[in-house]
Amino acid sequence: MGRAALRLDLAFYLVSGAFALVTALVSEFYGYRVWGNFAVGGYLAAVALTIAGRRWAAIAVAGTLSTLAPLLYLAFRRAPDFVWGPWPWSFPAQPEVWVIERAARLLLADGTPYTDLATLGRAAHPDDYTPYGPAMSVFGLPRAVFGDHPLTDSRVMFLLGSALAVWAAWRVLGKPEVSVRGAQLAAISPLTALTLSVAGDDVVIVALIVLAAALAYRVSPVWTGAVCAVMVAMKLTAVPAAVVIGFGLLAHAGVRALARYLGALVSVGALITVPVLAADPAAFVEHVIKFPIGLGQASSPASSPLPGHLIAGSGPVGHVIALVLLGTAACAITAWLVVRPPRSGTDVLVRVAVGLGTAILLAPATRWGYLVYPVALAGAAIAFARAADPGPMPLRDTGPDYATGTTRDPSGQS
Repeated sequence: MGRAALRLDLAFYLVSGAFALVTALVSEFYGYRVWGNFAVGGYLAAVALTIAGRRWAAIAVAGTLSTLAPLLYLAFRRAPDFVWGPWPWSFPAQPEVWVIERAARLLLADGTPYTDLATLGRAAHPDDYTPYGPAMSVFGLPRAVFGDHPLTDSRVMFLLGSALAVWAAWRVLGKPEVSVRGAQLAAISPLTALTLSVAGDDVVIVALIVLAAALAYRVSPVWTGAVCAVMVAMKLTAVPAAVVIGFGLLAHAGVRALARYLGALVSVGALITVPVLAADPAAFVEHVIKFPIGLGQASSPASSPLPGHLIAGSGPVGHVIALVLLGTAACAITAWLVVRPPRSGTDVLVRVAVGLGTAILLAPATRWGYLVYPVALAGAAIAFARAADPGPMPLRDTGPDYATGTTRDPSGQS
């Protein structure tokens, strides 16, 4: 390991440890403080192992102590009779966990994961909402089916689902050598570790984006579309990734591949969404569409002091300026995709990271925790950068020629 790599490793772990220490000392959320206490030890142990030249051991120890240990502690700390209320200093999980598990129970009971707010008999509260697509409820099903147990906690399911998706992407890419730097950013940065420990839903979306980007250039547009449909049906945050992958497929394999991709995206998405939409269209629109964009009966609590929120908070003119900046950035990134479409899975991850990172920074209502998307996606791009160039994929006019019993390649030869 060179001196430059050593310095970067030490800086990463020391900064991460400092963040964890501050979180442990000053956060209002109990789960955050628990995470900080575990993570400080994990990152400091990683410093010692890095000095000893054991870079992958440092990652393993940091991952265990900054993610797995606090997640399991909080899952076991979460008693079955825990009562949620306006006292974040006692939360053993973020409300997203309970919301997703409630959605699974409602899905089994009523055919829709969305609460009919008219039946509450009171004003709606943000935690009454399920601002996710119906596919997100899958991660709450173990608790709904098997009951309250630490290992049915939806965070455990998110961790397992994320690990499975990344493992599948690694296999699809041909089991490439993974860079330490990429693994640090993608898997054990404070953003990833804290998110998995107290919530987890955003990390599994990141993992599915990584898998979809690998499938697009290595397997088929149909499988790519199916995975994209699932992740979009989990959270609309994944829509930009699906768009970028569509540009990539068009440039890499042509119009026919794009059509197959869109066909799978629409058909699988409809299979997941239409039954829930039919069960209660008004509830679906209220929870999934209106609430996230600020038009619901209750206001979204997303208000981290990032640039877009600060500009929008200065008044009506500031709100317009923030929207104009956001729209301008969207146009610039679209132009980038048209002029320089992604030619590999790594290119996809870079463009999605830039796009989502820009949107998070400029959106009028946002949360700093969403920065896990650009950071983890950038880390995944670095981690898998050593995967062999996919080269020309036989997607244009390939497949069996049933008249002759042969298979055509893109050049037209058998």
